[in-house]
Amino acid sequence: MKKFLMTLALCLPLSAWAAPIADTHTDMAGCDACHDQGVPSEDLAYENETCIQCHGDLAALGGMHADHAGIMECTDCHITHEEHDANSGCANCH
Repeated sequence: MKKFLMTLALCLPLSAWAAPIADTHTDMAGCDACHDQGVPSEDLAYENETCIQCHGDLAALGGMHADHAGIMECTDCHITHEEHDANSGCANCH
């Protein structure tokens, strides 16, 4: 129960921030901030690696991110070009 409440507490502030991630990242370097030559990869492997280069891997991020290390990729939860609550997919597994 304690772990559940901690996870819930960590999720609530994140769900309030649902603006498209691409909006803030595009300000840094345009589409090249996340995409190879500005073009999305088919499998999003390049984009996930770009996330890791800037933010660290899931284990390094700690908290609920670390719980998903080796299981999920950044783009499994973070849909970058639309308003999206990163926690909306939790029910698919939990």
